[in-house]
Amino acid sequence: MNIALVKLSSIGDVVHALPVAAALHAALPQARLAWIVERREAAVLRGHPSLSEIVPVDTRGWRRARTPLAVAETTGALVALGRHLRASRFDVAIDLQGLVKSGVITAATGAPLRIGFSAAHCREGLNALFTNQRVAPPPVARHVVDRYLSLVEPLGARARAVEFALPTDEAADTRIGEFLMRVGLKPRDRLVVLNPGAGRPDKRWPIECFRSLARRLADEAGASVLVIWGPNELTDARTIVGTETPGHAILAPPTNLDELLAVLRRASVVVAADTGPLHLAAALGTPCLGLYGPTTAERNGPYGHGHRSLQSPDHTMASLGIDPVFRVVAELLDGPATDQASPESAR
Repeated sequence: MNIALVKLSSIGDVVHALPVAAALHAALPQARLAWIVERREAAVLRGHPSLSEIVPVDTRGWRRARTPLAVAETTGALVALGRHLRASRFDVAIDLQGLVKSGVITAATGAPLRIGFSAAHCREGLNALFTNQRVAPPPVARHVVDRYLSLVEPLGARARAVEFALPTDEAADTRIGEFLMRVGLKPRDRLVVLNPGAGRPDKRWPIECFRSLARRLADEAGASVLVIWGPNELTDARTIVGTETPGHAILAPPTNLDELLAVLRRASVVVAADTGPLHLAAALGTPCLGLYGPTTAERNGPYGHGHRSLQSPDHTMASLGIDPVFRVVAELLDGPATDQASPESAR
């Protein structure tokens, strides 16, 4: 059986879908699994033991095509993709994205069985036009990971355990280890990693709140604080670290995916909004505190045991208080891991 998984983006969403590949491979070990994914997110899947093939696409680039040359290149890429999908002779395609663009790609696989969410559960209801077996996740499947896993049940698969497989790179681990040594961080140090970025402005906790949290973690909890950052986030990260009171936080170097994973593996606690680094850290088993405003922790919180979430009372990130965030991080630093908590008071 040839099975295509269609989950294009973003990094956090791709991480949440990883258990689907593991569940299918465990239930159908002879099946050939291919994952169709955006080129930027393909790195998350590198070396995945359940996948036979990764098929990168660039829908972002295709949508930006304006010049005749870019349009011609996009047309050529689409023709090549269609040819490749038809040659793969997929028996099944599973649309994990629930968008029109993922539905078009799902249909382009030519698979006779195309599984997706029912229209009421798709992010874009028209997606259901491109599938022919539609699944309504059971009410108990509140988290997006469990919702994705409901899509494998029509194939007789059921996850015995939720497994996340992420790439490792010894060279990246070495580079991060050397950086931490240079800035005076030792393996035994209690390291809190702060990630101030998010894909949407309304999902970001105010920078001054992160700055105050870093100061309190250093002064009151005796923690070492490392601030990580992504594209267009360096200025915010520098603001959190500050210059007039050195020692409260350390600025991380620029990181690729492998280096980011190396940082997250070494962290004692990760604090972040609903964004890719938070979900990468949770998948690695690093204790996390997720900060939630417009999105909900029940659906998108850090998945698994030992993590905590704080939900804004009015769904704005500015309403998340510094005191409760500090208390939860201190508890995660001092106490044993507990079961994943329900969203807690942010006041």
